Amino acid sequence: METYYILIVGVLFLLAISDLIVGVSNDAVNFLNSAIGSKAAPFKIILAIAAAGVLVGAVFSNGMMEVARKGIFNPEFFAFKEIMVIFLAVMLTDILLLDFFNTIGLPTSTTVSIVFEILGSAVAVSLYKITRSSEVAYEMSDYINVEKTVMIIVGIFLSVVIAFSVGMIIQWIVRLAFSFNVNKSHKYWTGLWGGFAITAILYFLLIKGAKGSTLVSAEMLTFIKAHTTRILLISFVGWTVLFQLLSLFTRINILKITVLVGTFALAMAFAGNDLVNFIGVPLAGFESFKAFMASGSAEPGSFLMSALREPVNTPIYFLIAAGLIMVLTLRFSKKAKTVTATTIDLSRQSEGSERFDSSSLARFLVRRSIEMSNGFAKISPPAVTRFIQTRFDAESHRDEKKTGLAFDLVRASVNLVVASILLALGTSLKLPLSTTYVTFMVAMGTSLADGAWGRESAVYRITGVLTVIGGWFFTAFSAFLASFLIASLIFFGKLPVILILIALSIFILLRTHAFHKRRTEKKEQIEGKIITASYEVLKSCDDEVRSSILKVSKILYLTYTNLFKEKHKELKNLKKETKHLSKDIKRIQEAIPETLQKFKVNELASGHHYVQVVDYMKEMCNSLMHIVQPAFNHLDNNHSMDKEQIDALKNFNEKASEFFNFLINILTNRNYDSIDELVQRRDEMIGLVNVILLNRIKLLKKTQKGVKLSVTYIEMLSETKNLFLNVVQLVKADALLQDSLGKSEGDIELQILN
Repeated sequence: METYYILIVGVLFLLAISDLIVGVSNDAVNFLNSAIGSKAAPFKIILAIAAAGVLVGAVFSNGMMEVARKGIFNPEFFAFKEIMVIFLAVMLTDILLLDFFNTIGLPTSTTVSIVFEILGSAVAVSLYKITRSSEVAYEMSDYINVEKTVMIIVGIFLSVVIAFSVGMIIQWIVRLAFSFNVNKSHKYWTGLWGGFAITAILYFLLIKGAKGSTLVSAEMLTFIKAHTTRILLISFVGWTVLFQLLSLFTRINILKITVLVGTFALAMAFAGNDLVNFIGVPLAGFESFKAFMASGSAEPGSFLMSALREPVNTPIYFLIAAGLIMVLTLRFSKKAKTVTATTIDLSRQSEGSERFDSSSLARFLVRRSIEMSNGFAKISPPAVTRFIQTRFDAESHRDEKKTGLAFDLVRASVNLVVASILLALGTSLKLPLSTTYVTFMVAMGTSLADGAWGRESAVYRITGVLTVIGGWFFTAFSAFLASFLIASLIFFGKLPVILILIALSIFILLRTHAFHKRRTEKKEQIEGKIITASYEVLKSCDDEVRSSILKVSKILYLTYTNLFKEKHKELKNLKKETKHLSKDIKRIQEAIPETLQKFKVNELASGHHYVQVVDYMKEMCNSLMHIVQPAFNHLDNNHSMDKEQIDALKNFNEKASEFFNFLINILTNRNYDSIDELVQRRDEMIGLVNVILLNRIKLLKKTQKGVKLSVTYIEMLSETKNLFLNVVQLVKADALLQDSLGKSEGDIELQILN
């Protein structure tokens, strides 16, 4: 029996390492997005500062894992055996849930996840105890801390509403002072704003960071609490004077200092206070095991865990080890970058390719917002309206866009300052505000105030925000349900079920890692094709055209072949491949404005031909989809084909393959002199299609059989004609682009292809 629980404790610590990795990958967005989005420093320096904050925060961590030990349930009502089931279920659920959110790139709250996982597993065990108990009847409220759970749920709503509103208001005021032309206004406001910002961050560290630290004595905490106002006042005056002098007489960028200090502070507080979410449960399990062994009891099912009511300081070597793991995760985790990218994309000042689609709720909110804005504009004095418009005119931000900034240092500093103040206030008022919820919603509020959600992007950004918020509620629901089920399985299945669940967890983690790796590589590949200099557009576009036509040729040939052979699975895969190709081309199409900016002034006329190339690529892919989909539907509905049709289409398929081989040879060898012959071959293929269609119509009129088959037959061949037309137009447009790039506008004649 002792060996069995030693094994469980060992598994808990292994799961703790995994949880640190997936947890930090998700929570990194809380303290990295402002510095990365504003490019306050090179990426490696930002990571180094954040890593230092994480390491210091871990060492300063209070080690009092209250939530894991007694915050959600009352441990004195649970036996050692039951406690270990709860803890093991929590860790397995937490790793899988956080890894899921990391893989899809959505930030969520590790605090909410751990709370509802503990709640779910504790409820599962409590239900078993209540239904099986033959002694004193206990109610669920005896086992579960209902009041604490309700506070967490209320905290979700508080975090969303308060953080968004305060972030929006503060950003509007600060932007009104600074405007977007920070170079002119910084000498007047940087000192005052920098002093306020550093003081707010210091307040955050004093309240949130030093609270309960193992390296800060009780006397020091008492002194800080008694003199907080004086400390903050001295800090504000001192930093304001220092920053104003530096701003006037040096070239030091005060806003950069503010952002980097804020990054360190948030990283430190994250590690110091959220560490419980990752290692609190395993450490509580370890303490439970030590208490059970020290008791000398031989029955784990009867030894009650009242010992978990006692505060226990975590050994410093555990904290240092956890800090090092978190630092390494920050450095090497690609999923952390994916989650961070989501927040930055939703808050970036510039327009461009949007990750999220439009939704009906987002469209409704945007329409109502426009109506409200127009209403305020009518009642506002014209002079006030003009003044505000000049302060929020982002035209001066145009040069910064070219450096790849998502937003400027003013907004980045507001993000950090407002988040720090709200989190510190939440801690002092004992409100369970989530770090993730606060930092994300502050970033969204400042984005709205800054005009980053223009009419071109608002519906997509709002859909993204609603998706993230929906994910938070999904976190709570799925954490409770999954932990409840896993705890039930472990409780009844014991060691065999534990081993199966561990193996299943490893399998899922490996699968999600492989999926995320493929998706990241694909995204990097697409971005590499999009973001190019003007002299590289030629090769990039030519390569993309050739690659797309090769894929289309292959898919077309295999579509007809698998239709003959009635291979349903292969056609389903071809449909997926066509959708992926369509998405790739859509990304390139959405990035046309950004790509056109890479052309030099004397090459802008070439942009017309570039747009034509991308447009014909899209049309080509649309035609292909209208060929593959009917073929798949035909087999999916278990329809058949007659021999005469198969023979006619086999011959056509071979000729179509020869046509594409000739076309690809032109592109590969840049033999554009053969385009006239290509057009001739295209006309021959269209003529062949017309003959096949005419024969089919005659047969249909004669026999009146195979109506479904005839519809598929006619639809596929008609769309194949469009495919031939679009692919030849694509080759023509590419040839014109190759010829025009590098020539001045007066040297070329814009051509509209027919």
